[in-house]
Amino acid sequence: MYKKRLLGAFVCFLALMAIPQVAWAATMTACTPDKDTYQQGQTGSIAVTIYNDENDKIRVTELSATIDYYCDDGTRYVAKTFTDTELPAEIAEGQSETYDIPISLPNNIASGFINPTVEARTQLWNEAGSSWISSDYLNSNYLTSKPKLFVESPYKELYETSEQQYQEQLETSERQYQEQLVVNGYQANMINILIALTIVFASVAGVLFVLFIRRKPIAQP
Repeated sequence: MYKKRLLGAFVCFLALMAIPQVAWAATMTACTPDKDTYQQGQTGSIAVTIYNDENDKIRVTELSATIDYYCDDGTRYVAKTFTDTELPAEIAEGQSETYDIPISLPNNIASGFINPTVEARTQLWNEAGSSWISSDYLNSNYLTSKPKLFVESPYKELYETSEQQYQEQLETSERQYQEQLVVNGYQANMINILIALTIVFASVAGVLFVLFIRRKPIAQP
């Protein structure tokens, strides 16, 4: 009986040794898109910050963003992109590093909010064994402030463009109207000046004519 118990304990020990070692060392502290608003067909990136809260270095072995979105025709697509940083990338103990994940939105993506899922896998340096061991699996869904993309409707952009063009045309018309008022005022002033000068010249001419008539000698019969 004792030997059976001993054999059972030994088997359990071997089973535990066969399970891969997992250590918790990393924390995803921030996950932020580079824009507040995106347009259809636009590119961008998501900045992901990972913190090493252990006394040994860690390294990021995988970092990706999955975007679940709908197109204008109602078709659902799932796109997954990976960081452009060369991995694995090490993070020193007590330090944070930020990595960018490029994203590209299709031209026919439907407008509205999208909640991308950012995932990261890390490994912890095991000084005793001089090797890397599996560490955390990080997911942005566990963040208090989850990443969110807002795709603006193209009709809003067209409306704003039309509204801007209308305002520009209105301002141009108003400016031209004011300029025409200035020109009309200048012309009216010039006409008034010409009329005044004409009256003055006519008056002077009349006076001179009268004086000339009075000074002219009367012919003797």
